[in-house]
Amino acid sequence: MITEIGIAAGDIWHYLDEKGSATLDELVRHSGKPRDLLLMSLGWLAREGHVTLGGMNTGFRAQLNRK
Repeated sequence: MITEIGIAAGDIWHYLDEKGSATLDELVRHSGKPRDLLLMSLGWLAREGHVTLGGMNTGFRAQLNRK
C-alpha cells in the first residue's frame, strides 16, 4: 500500500507542477485512481511540506510549495 501511495503522490506532484493547482475532484478525474488513495497521497505530500491544501470552501485545492 505504501508503494501505491508513493506512486500516486508522484502523479499528483507532476500534475500540479504542470497545472499549478487542482481540486481533489480534478485529481480524481485526471488520475482515475480511487479518491481514498489520492487523499492519503495528498496527506503524505502535505506532511512532507510539498503541497498546501485549501479547505472545503476551495474544493480542497492543492498547490505545490515552491522553495
